[in-house]
Amino acid sequence: MRLRFPFLVIIFLITASGFGQTATDSITLDPQKQLNAAQRLLSGNYGSAVTVGAYGEMLYNQPEGDNGEIDVQRLVLLFGYRFNDKTQFITEIEFEHVEEVFVEQAFVNYNVADNVNLRGGLMLVPMGIINEFHEPTTFNGTERPAVDNVIVPSTWRELGIGVNGRFNDLSLAYQAYIFNGFKSTEADGEGGVSGILQGSNGLRSGRQKGIRSTVDSPTFSTKFDYYGIAGLRLGLSGYFGQTQAEDDVEEIDGANIGISMIGLDARYAYKRFTARGQFIYASLSDTEAYNALTGRDLGSELQGWYLEGAFNILPASKKQKLFAFARYEAYDTHAGTAGTLAENPAYDRTDITTGLTYHIAPGVVIKGDYQFRDNALDGDSVKDRLNFGIGVWF
Repeated sequence: MRLRFPFLVIIFLITASGFGQTATDSITLDPQKQLNAAQRLLSGNYGSAVTVGAYGEMLYNQPEGDNGEIDVQRLVLLFGYRFNDKTQFITEIEFEHVEEVFVEQAFVNYNVADNVNLRGGLMLVPMGIINEFHEPTTFNGTERPAVDNVIVPSTWRELGIGVNGRFNDLSLAYQAYIFNGFKSTEADGEGGVSGILQGSNGLRSGRQKGIRSTVDSPTFSTKFDYYGIAGLRLGLSGYFGQTQAEDDVEEIDGANIGISMIGLDARYAYKRFTARGQFIYASLSDTEAYNALTGRDLGSELQGWYLEGAFNILPASKKQKLFAFARYEAYDTHAGTAGTLAENPAYDRTDITTGLTYHIAPGVVIKGDYQFRDNALDGDSVKDRLNFGIGVWF
């Protein structure tokens, strides 16, 4: 197994821990205070039984030389209900591209003790940063990082049960869940087997999203977050298990694959400066048999990472914030292949994104950026892209 861990990410994670006190007190910017939509509902509805919120994004994408596309990419309605001081229900209803409707989350949270919550239902898999913190005011860039689309298949949510909590004396938060897994194959209706997973986007097509999900063997997901240094939050994630297939397919050799995914992430804020970095690696077993059965080109290793820095160019005394940022990311869904399958250099990609993020009010952001996109295939022409967007969250 080849593990090509980027040296820059190691340096980032080590040096970030050496910074001093943070002067940032914004929930949006300070990673130690930052809440995602579900956490905000859980912490904010003790005064009333029902809490309502929403977030959404309207985007414009202009590939070089092509027509632009404008889209209400998503609008998510948030609802929380408090049954009593220990038991709450949270749900998110997502409208994508105006016409598609999904349940993004729907779970019951039961406070067992000060440091332990029992949670069950449709939940986000805790891997990396964006999958849990994807509200548009919480990240720079009109589009989410590609690493959190192709390697971590955000928004990644599945049905499961588990525990979470934090030990403030240790500055440590934890999550541990049992989920149903990705779906890898299905009967094609003609006596054969159709493969769902593929080389270009790895595991993304296999998300079941709680839609009549099939489960054969449960998967295990966990994450630990350390917040003992002012302004800094470090995360370690893991996901382990097998893919799922329906009863008439699961016994066929190559129908399922094994998945071991690990992630490291870091977020830092100091005065007007913020930074984040992330590294994700996944090892997939039995892909040679899977590709032979399905005719797919699924890789045996997936890998991606990015580094980002941003600086608020407005005075700290201003309520509005205008961040200039730059992000470099590299991601490869053929970081390794099994058997006779050759690595496809078109799947070894890099993006450089630079632009502005303008917080005109708490919960309202205007974004603009330009992306320089490339891959390792000689002569391949990947189109650069200009992006604009408006995001809200309340």
